[in-house]
Amino acid sequence: MREVAGEPVPRYARVLTVPVDTRDSDFQIETPAGPQQVRARLYLPQGTPDAPALVIFHGVHHLGIAEPRLVGFATAMASCGIQVLTPELPGIKDYRVSQDSVRMIGESVRWFAKQTAGPVGVMGLSFAGGLALVAAEDPAYGPNFKFVVAVGSQDSMARVTKYYQTDRDVRPDGTIEMLPAHEYGPLVIEYQYLEGFLPAADLEPVRAVLRAHLYEDPKGEAAAMRLLNDTQKREVTELENASLPATRDKIAAAIAGHAYEFSELSPERGLGTLTTPVYLLHGEADNVIPAAETLWMASELPRNDLKAMLVSPVLSHVDLETEPDMMQEWRLVRFFGLVMHAAETPGGR
Repeated sequence: MREVAGEPVPRYARVLTVPVDTRDSDFQIETPAGPQQVRARLYLPQGTPDAPALVIFHGVHHLGIAEPRLVGFATAMASCGIQVLTPELPGIKDYRVSQDSVRMIGESVRWFAKQTAGPVGVMGLSFAGGLALVAAEDPAYGPNFKFVVAVGSQDSMARVTKYYQTDRDVRPDGTIEMLPAHEYGPLVIEYQYLEGFLPAADLEPVRAVLRAHLYEDPKGEAAAMRLLNDTQKREVTELENASLPATRDKIAAAIAGHAYEFSELSPERGLGTLTTPVYLLHGEADNVIPAAETLWMASELPRNDLKAMLVSPVLSHVDLETEPDMMQEWRLVRFFGLVMHAAETPGGR
């Protein structure tokens, strides 16, 4: 986690870990539209040709497999003796959470399992964690999953998108988690379903502004804004302010109009019969996907399949939030120790 945060790593860690070789490892999968090339990166611990295998899927970020936190985390895991594959998910990279990404996750896991002659461990960050669980629930892909680690992930897309409207998420025990939602959440909904928010003539100019905003490109955003007319500028202002009643109403309509799609992107519907071991990690301060989602998953999974769950005050959304005290650090170390043990153990149990 210190590697992910770009913080200094204790000296003893340098002694206990091994150097890592990194290389591009693109591969081809089959889709309903025909063969598709998948961009990927492989992290190999030196001197360990038969290292246990782990696939890590990135979260919703425009840098995809080049996102620095993912690179740091994959490198850290590989330095502990695990070979790590990070496939790129084009939809997730472009801030779109869809069934195409579920299929690509399942096919990527199947491909890596074939290369390593056995089921592989799978870790999904943010929305990719929930989609990895959806893929593991599919009989076509499930046998290739040794275990799933979901980090800061959704159980119910409907509940998460409702949270973006209300700043509240209901926990399984009936209590309410109150936390102002990050602007990122509503913007992703607007960006993915922009056709329901604007006239057709305004879609592409406004989409260019939103894309640059989500991609954290202020120069590109300013340049795109200069191309807008006054009506389009007003539309952007409204979209970027999810607290406006008119904007909230449009978000609610988009959510209602895609309820079936959200159901298909939610692990909740199949967790009760899942036979894959699951490890759940969530940041207590997560205001993109609230930690209540991990509590829901834990309540729905069969007892024998939930191997570990940790909601940590040290983390926000897949980030270190604060410096851990000794107990918090021990809990994080123990969690990742269990994951590494599962990776090294036949069957992952």
